[in-house]
Amino acid sequence: MRIFLVEPAICLSAFATTLSSPLVTQYVYRRIWEETGNYSFASDSNISECEKNKSSPIFAFQEEVQKKVSLFNLQMDISGLIPGLVSTFILLSHSDQQGRKFPLILSSVGALATSVWLCLLSYFAFPFQLLIASTFIGALCGNYTTFFGACFAYIVDQCKEQKQRTIRIAIIDFILGLVTGLTGLSSGYFIRELGFVWSFLIITMTLTVNLIYILFFLGDSMKESSSQNVSISCSESFKNLFYRAYMLFKNASGERRCLLCLLLFTTITYFFVVIGTSPIFILYELDSPLCWNEVYIGYGSALGSISFLTSFLGIWLFSYCMEDIHMAFIGIFTTMAGMAMTAFARTTLMMLLVRLPFLFTIVPLSVLRSMMSKVVHSTEQGTLFACVAFLETLGGVTAVSTFNGIYSATVAWYPGFTFLLSAVLLLIPAVSLCVVKCTSWNEEGYVLRIQEESSEDTSDS
Repeated sequence: MRIFLVEPAICLSAFATTLSSPLVTQYVYRRIWEETGNYSFASDSNISECEKNKSSPIFAFQEEVQKKVSLFNLQMDISGLIPGLVSTFILLSHSDQQGRKFPLILSSVGALATSVWLCLLSYFAFPFQLLIASTFIGALCGNYTTFFGACFAYIVDQCKEQKQRTIRIAIIDFILGLVTGLTGLSSGYFIRELGFVWSFLIITMTLTVNLIYILFFLGDSMKESSSQNVSISCSESFKNLFYRAYMLFKNASGERRCLLCLLLFTTITYFFVVIGTSPIFILYELDSPLCWNEVYIGYGSALGSISFLTSFLGIWLFSYCMEDIHMAFIGIFTTMAGMAMTAFARTTLMMLLVRLPFLFTIVPLSVLRSMMSKVVHSTEQGTLFACVAFLETLGGVTAVSTFNGIYSATVAWYPGFTFLLSAVLLLIPAVSLCVVKCTSWNEEGYVLRIQEESSEDTSDS
């Protein structure tokens, strides 16, 4: 019996991914702390191992640890850049012929192999530098972008009606927000009560169950590939993919091409800042003067994950009284305010309160995708989102690497500089969106024009 519900796989993968991220960061932090100097890390303490007195030798030591952790994160991200791009490009582009389950299975195998290695690494205390190799292998099999990209394609295959598709995607947003929020909230307790070895083992078990479900229970959303599709070579598939991307811009009118490029630029620049600063939050919270322990870091992660839910609710409410572009402005400016406030957060209460401006952080990403989909033909939607997925994969790894390098270089003299820089960089997508607004953006007009062009193409054929 086959089940055509990909939601359980998304739920399990979201739990494993959300739990793994803070665990790996804090595990590397403790290993570097213990191996850099003669200071032991009090894992059973109710406070973080952190010194607030700047005249203390431990303060200078922990700043050095912060630099090393940030640089190591940079090395891990760079190691996964090229294989992640290649695997995402190949797996998602070939899923039209091979089915959606293949990228789901391969990326799940990669995530499972990485989690098994984390278990062995923490249990036998192998050199933590070997994490770089596991990152490379995991990215080669397909990262989380590949997995969730295949999941959304799976849903699109099943939903022929636009309304049904919207409801299914809304359910996914709700699941992601709920799972990531609860997982982030409990991540600190996993470390404190179970330790790293058992926590990594729980992630491994979760990914094993997920892989079993995909292999033996999840049905393929696509029909069997025809012999024509199977006979297409890899090089021909690449040529077809690049050709479709080229024709997406070539066939568009000058105005529509300019608008599409502006929307793509706005999306990627905003994505670059938001994704790039995400891992910096944990390092910033571990450092003085906050000195958060693992439980408080879990609270912070949970509050950050709530943005999935609040952004969905915001889109649902705002859509009754304003256009898409205005919702995107709200998300960009509130996120900008949150970045600026984070740079000056010096107490636990303040750091918790700065999460409030981030409640609509996801709104621009969802709204901008919707705006782009309204300026291309229905037959070009797949090519459009393939381009977006490729740029997000490239931009995501580049962003994390860049911001880790900036934080490493500035943490000694001002840890909040990275967030101030992020607030300034968010002016770029804001200005770009202003240009879109000034170029007579008319949502209903573009939708009507696309429909007329589609009907003309149909009549011509």
